[in-house]
Amino acid sequence: MLIEFFQQVRAAGVPATPRELLDLLRALEADLAFASQEAFYLLARTCLVKDEKHYDRFDLAFSHYFEGIGDLEAGLDKIIPEDWLEQTFAKQLTEEERQKLKSLGSLDKLMEEFKKRLEEQQKRHAGGNKWIGTGGTSPFGHGGYHPEGIRVGGQSKNRRAVKVWEQREFKNLDDSEALSNRNMQVALKRLRQFARTGAHEELDLEQTIRATARNAGHLDLKMVREKHNAVKVLLLFDIGGSMDDHIELVESLFTACRTEFKHLEHYYFHNCLYESVWKNNQRRFQERTSTLDLIHKYSRDYKVIFVGDASMSPYEIAVPGGSVEHFNDEAGQAWMQRVTATWDRVVWLNPVPEQYWPYTQSIGMMRQLVQERMYPLTLEGLDQAMRELVK
Repeated sequence: MLIEFFQQVRAAGVPATPRELLDLLRALEADLAFASQEAFYLLARTCLVKDEKHYDRFDLAFSHYFEGIGDLEAGLDKIIPEDWLEQTFAKQLTEEERQKLKSLGSLDKLMEEFKKRLEEQQKRHAGGNKWIGTGGTSPFGHGGYHPEGIRVGGQSKNRRAVKVWEQREFKNLDDSEALSNRNMQVALKRLRQFARTGAHEELDLEQTIRATARNAGHLDLKMVREKHNAVKVLLLFDIGGSMDDHIELVESLFTACRTEFKHLEHYYFHNCLYESVWKNNQRRFQERTSTLDLIHKYSRDYKVIFVGDASMSPYEIAVPGGSVEHFNDEAGQAWMQRVTATWDRVVWLNPVPEQYWPYTQSIGMMRQLVQERMYPLTLEGLDQAMRELVK
């Protein structure tokens, strides 16, 4: 089994050697990882990957080889066997059938029903409307359809889950991604504000020419302190889930921002802002920054730019515990209100085409929270957002 896994890792472009595979085998014999997919993942990555730049390739190989669901979050008594959740078929519903499905009504009721069915279910299930399984119209499982449910394993299909019962890995944005359109940089230039700061100097060509002419041709260099871009930008990126559809566009924006702004800070969040953000998606569960620390650290003259599709369950914005990945003590809207109360200049860039915004309730809710300062991630929208930030 490990030989095939090792070959998969090498095929993904990770330069692992047979010696490193032997190190992994010795570590497993020493029981450094036992009965835990997460522990094996960390051990295998430590043994097989010697350069952090190959982490993403290793993650793809690991995910492809060990398809399935990880351990359920702490607090549940039972773990669902992986073979129950194999995709056996994809049931297609007509629009009329979808309209007949009823929501369970509230997040608390959904969670209570999920735990109850975990206790009652005794076998693998597929295609029904009650048990945890695949396909069908049950609120629990994957591969089917329900307007509000909990996805357990599998891949996102209809993107209507209000909870996702698995630990997902997100990829850091690559700021070296080549721009597809230089006009994006031109639009960002509207935000740049230059000022002379610091002791660094540059040649003042015009004054040097004049001084040299007055000095009968003898070179007389004139220096002036270099102008720096004085604007300060705080970028907050929604990462993972439905944002995967827009990764190339957002990476282009990230590259342009890194080029144009000297004073730039960036952090990641998922779907909605909550009590913490992070810098590195590979360590997002271990290394987080408190959102309150963010508010206290960066002064009011920072320009704050959110980048995300704002497409999520309304619970994630309006209800404590509504986060798709954890149980947040305060609703997401409370944190968004703190941000807009702290910084005067806040905009939201949305990669979803503007004509589709009215069809997603959460986009309208987030648009209200940023005081209607949401703009499409197009050249025109980017230009409008920059004009807003320099008012």
